[in-house]
Amino acid sequence: MKKKYTHVIWDFNGTILNDMQVGIDCINIMLSDRGLPVLPDLEAYRKVFDFPVEAYYQRVGFDFEKEDYKTCLAPLWVSLYEQHSKNARLFSGVEPLTRALREGGIAQSILSASQSQMMRKQLRERGALEWFDEIWGNDSIHAYGKSGLAAAWRAAHPEAVAVMLGDTVHDFTVAREIGADCILIAAGHHSKERLLECGTPVVETLLDCLPFLLHT
Repeated sequence: MKKKYTHVIWDFNGTILNDMQVGIDCINIMLSDRGLPVLPDLEAYRKVFDFPVEAYYQRVGFDFEKEDYKTCLAPLWVSLYEQHSKNARLFSGVEPLTRALREGGIAQSILSASQSQMMRKQLRERGALEWFDEIWGNDSIHAYGKSGLAAAWRAAHPEAVAVMLGDTVHDFTVAREIGADCILIAAGHHSKERLLECGTPVVETLLDCLPFLLHT
């Protein structure tokens, strides 16, 4: 897998921003308010979280016949997330890895199903907005996934030799769709066991990615 990459594509939530507990807290508030069983811990959350997000909501018990995902549940979750994510921190490896890649002449894009404006705000508040060359995100709050965004990214960078850094099986799938390699970090929204099934490198921390990305 060792190549001379020209671009690194970063996932955001669970790869750059350590927001798993925020996700658990928000979904548990919504579940508890409806008398549904809550997710007891991070392990339980990692087993059920997935894309598209609608499928994840149904898996944990929401009834879309009672409450519409687009008009009710998604806006509610975003409102809760904005309240609870203020103290979420960047993973400790983000700054040194982005710096090393920048010094190595490798372009860096963020590609995420999250809202572009929300990501920019979160990065700006943490002093990290300038660390990235591009931010590709959704214009809606519904987090349908990022296959379409990835296709647009590839169309804008047809010659790029790219690798995606992510924390979910969906990141691996999207990387394959655009002919990019993928390194998965087992510190985010999916368990290491789920990630290992992809057959791509799985590491524990962002800095563990360095040997794959920069070669002397």
